[in-house]
Order: sequence, then structure tokens, then C-alpha cells
Amino acid sequence: MKIAILGFGVVGSGAYEILTHYGYEVKRVLDIRQHEGLENILTSNFDDILNDKEISVVCEAIGGLEPAHTFVVKALKAGKHVVSSNKHLICTYYDELHKLAIENGVTIKFTSSAGGGIPWLYNLKRGVRCDEITKIMGIMNGTTNFILDAMISDSRDFDDVLKEAQALGYAEANPSADIDGLDTARKTAISSSIAFDTIIKEENVSVFGLRNIKKADIDYIKANLNKTVRYLGFGIKNGDTVAAFVEPTILGYDQLEANVYKNFNMITLFGEGVGRLSFYGQGAGKYPTGNSLAQDVIDIIKGDTKLVYPSKEAKVDNSAASRKYYVRTSASVPCDIIDSAESIDGINYIITKKMGVDSIHGYAKDIFANDSGAFFAGIEE
Repeated sequence: MKIAILGFGVVGSGAYEILTHYGYEVKRVLDIRQHEGLENILTSNFDDILNDKEISVVCEAIGGLEPAHTFVVKALKAGKHVVSSNKHLICTYYDELHKLAIENGVTIKFTSSAGGGIPWLYNLKRGVRCDEITKIMGIMNGTTNFILDAMISDSRDFDDVLKEAQALGYAEANPSADIDGLDTARKTAISSSIAFDTIIKEENVSVFGLRNIKKADIDYIKANLNKTVRYLGFGIKNGDTVAAFVEPTILGYDQLEANVYKNFNMITLFGEGVGRLSFYGQGAGKYPTGNSLAQDVIDIIKGDTKLVYPSKEAKVDNSAASRKYYVRTSASVPCDIIDSAESIDGINYIITKKMGVDSIHGYAKDIFANDSGAFFAGIEE
């Protein structure tokens, strides 16, 4: 089997170096830029790959929805296996791409789309074969963990650390996908779809972003709760429904996630038989993610093309997951949801009663309307 790689950025070039180093033939690389040393295999015309019968595996590392979606659809219809690191693509077209793969007798693999270099989705797929997964949770975004870790460890402000993350290449010039939770929501949706054998869409994942966190929040949480903060995605099975949400989360220092530093990730599954299994490592980067992409390619070349596909869309019910919340706001908060509160220099610091995830997100809309800088964080028990 010969391979084509779409996109020669950070991930695509990492996968190329790993595959060729271990003797696998990359026949074509699609990119609009010129790259020294690739002159004989580089093309800007996807038809050169589509019409090449020797190419059996197409690696998509372009990112975004288009033209990645068009190219992947055409590759599947042409009977080519597809490997992708693109969580936006996989999350948005999860159902369509699986159906196309089945119809055309090929497979689609996307281990690197959640967890980067961590073999998270690979082991999650193995886990569901002989166990009942009840919950998945984790730090799935290295940028937000880098920001929180620096704020906590070095007592720095959010904007200052974000600028450093951008300078180091951890955050994009437009960091919205990371700090507003879109990246983690997509990874949560993909992971939950696999864990619970159902289709969960990004729009069904409730999200609180991280951009409003202040040094004052971290200081208050440490001084008054003796806890810390991390940014987590959750998928929880409740009978025939699933709760899926992404929130800044307050954790005790003895919890594993509280001790994940810099841009590292940790993602966990809870099975009825196996208990807790946690996976830790680099969640992004040229070689970690490139390695994960390459591993999927090698699996296909060695004959692992079985495709497990959920047959129905999930019934998402975020009222089934409940927790207390920390709220910092200058706006008023309904008295009936408050467990404790104090006001410092005109700012309200509130711990709510235990309540459903959907309920707090409903209240948040009214609070944000009156205080766009309000901050919310769930309290993990």
C-alpha cells in the first residue's frame, strides 16, 4: 500500500518523517507551498492522488472543514482508506464519513483527532469491546492547560500567559477554538460517541469557556476551597442518555488532573469492569500527533481495517449530570441557587447548590447578559 498526505504543516510533516523513516512509501504530498526535498512527490492537484490506483491510504492533515471534507469524501468514494487528525472534520461529519467508508468497503481512522500523541481513542475503542464505559473525562487541550498552569504556578494574569502561549506556538493568533472550548468540545463529542456507541454532535456539548478566568479566581479558590482549577471535558452515561459538557473545573490537589502541568493532557475512562484508566502525554505537536497519525496508517497497512460504527444519534440530557459551581460576578444571582456567598469590593463570589449542568448554563445566559466578564467553574467531587 502506498500513502498520500494532504497538508504538509506541523502534523503532516511529522507523519511524513516518521513513515518514511520506518520504510513506508509516501507517494504523494498535497500542499500549495513548495517544500525542499519533496519536488518529485509534491502536488497541488488532488486529482493526482485521487486517480492514482497505487495510493490506498490518504492521510488528511489539512485541518478545518474545507477543502478537507471534499477531499476526504472523494477519497472514500474512490475506495481509499482515510486517516485524519482533524477533530473539526470528524466531529462535524462523523455520521456521513463512517457511512461512506462502509458503503465503499474501506475504513476511516482518526486516533490523533483527540489526545494528539496519546493513544486515547485507540484504547477507548478497545475498552468498549468488553466493558461498559460509564464516564470519560479529561484535560484534552494543551493550550488551556499551559495557561492555567502558568497562572497557578507563577501567579500571572490570563492575558500575559496567553501572549506567551501564542509566542511559543501553543495558541493560534485567534485563540478562540482553545480558550472558548470549541477544541475540547469536539474532542469530547468524538470520545463520547466512541465510549457510548452513539453519535454525539458538537452542538449538544454544553460549554463554559476559559477566557474570563482571572488571577483573583485562582487565588480565591485556593484560599477558600483549598483547591485548584483545570479545564476538562466530560461525557457521562445515564441509562439511555448521555451528558456531555466542557467546563473550567475545580479539583482537589490529590486528584490526578490537578497535577498535569504545562501543555500536557490527561484523559480518563471509567469502566464497570476495568475501573479507572488514565492516559497521559503530549496532546499536540509535530511528532506526538504525527506519530499517532502514522500509527493509524500502519494499522491499515497491516490489515486492521475493521470499522465500528454507532447506528443512532445520542439522546443528550445535561440535566442528568449535577455538581456545585463557583461563580464570580458583579451581577445578581438568584437566591434559590446560592449555597454560600460573599462580596469583595463589589464582586460576588458564590458557591451554588448542587444543580444540573443544563440549569447552570441556563442561568449563565442571564448573568452574562449583565456581566460579560463573569466566570463559572464546576466543582468536581
